[in-house]
Amino acid sequence: MIRISNEQVIYAMSRDNQPVATVKSGNEVVFETCDCFSDQITAEDTVFQALDWQRINPATGPVFVEDAQPGDVLRVTIKQISFTREHAVMVTAPGLGVIGDELHAPQVSIIPVANGKARLTGGIEVPLRPMIGVIGVAPAGEPISCGTPDSHGGNMDCKEIVAGSTLWLPVNVPGALFALGDLHAAMGDGEVSVCGLEIPGEVTVKLEVVKNRTLPLPMLENDHTLFTLASALTLDDAAAMATRNMAHFIADNSDLSLAEAISVMSITGDLQICQVVDPLKTCRFALPKTVAVQLGLSVAGVEE
Repeated sequence: MIRISNEQVIYAMSRDNQPVATVKSGNEVVFETCDCFSDQITAEDTVFQALDWQRINPATGPVFVEDAQPGDVLRVTIKQISFTREHAVMVTAPGLGVIGDELHAPQVSIIPVANGKARLTGGIEVPLRPMIGVIGVAPAGEPISCGTPDSHGGNMDCKEIVAGSTLWLPVNVPGALFALGDLHAAMGDGEVSVCGLEIPGEVTVKLEVVKNRTLPLPMLENDHTLFTLASALTLDDAAAMATRNMAHFIADNSDLSLAEAISVMSITGDLQICQVVDPLKTCRFALPKTVAVQLGLSVAGVEE
């Protein structure tokens, strides 16, 4: 199996990045990842002000996928996520996160991760739910920092991007130039402190090129739910875009009118926040597959 070292990272997704490997459609690839701080934090007495903020949110890659051409779709099946360290790190600091304006000094935390649980401050134990924060392809235009989400994917910080899910991304440039990083051992919707449980690890994905499929990308699916993902400057705009994308997906791929699709969504769907702390905010609209199946919908375009 092809393995990409965590020494091969990028800090912006760009059509000008040189691929570190070339794979065929259908190949499985293992990506070794650093944590979002490029593993700079080694202890709770790490000096926050000494961190190199030019080395934040590294993504391992990019990988060139043969036969992927602009206008195609890249289907990314997430097979496995594992960790390569027995602790995660977190920071809070003035100016960071949703209410960083109320903080007066930075704090660095080391969080033990073992036996399927993380032990937080105060002895609180929470179950681990490994997810990928940064995952995407090269945009068609100017480079985009790995810290910023957009229609190419990027730093969407969607807690549903977990093992067993499938992410659908646009191919904007030849080869797609796919990369990922920023693993979290667990994270809540919003990522309000600006951190999840940041941890290095390994991710195994299957990369497949899909031809002749028009979708409101990015999209995500698991065994139970279809999601449209959208990022925008404001949370209101991201919410509207995620909702609009799902409404058109339903109307374009079923017998429902747009008005009927909106009504179904209002009763059966859920509009959810992914994160509110990045340069663009990210929302997702969740449609239960029990509803999708009744409408003959699937992201792949074949009734499941």
